[in-house]
Amino acid sequence: MNEVELNIRLYLTGVMKSWTGRISSTEQLTPQRFILNAMTELFDSLSKNDIELIRLRYIERLTLSEVASRCHLSEVTIRRHTNPTIKQVKEIIKKATEQAQNAREID
Repeated sequence: MNEVELNIRLYLTGVMKSWTGRISSTEQLTPQRFILNAMTELFDSLSKNDIELIRLRYIERLTLSEVASRCHLSEVTIRRHTNPTIKQVKEIIKKATEQAQNAREID
């Protein structure tokens, strides 16, 4: 399981929110809280259909072909609806990693 899949699974199952609440009770924006906040903003902006496509792909771990078949869409359509979100999740993880590295350098 790669980093993107892990973060999507943690977010959509609610585990990320639970863990983030336990990690830091301060108002400090930790990398974990940054990821949670950014992913919440991202997923709140998606349609229910797009979230369902991502859920099928990353929670149920269906292939593109299986998602396309189940939803009666082409694989190209599935990619068009999911790839921008996946790209944004990668960027969120990258920013959080950079934030964590910068914090370590300051300490």
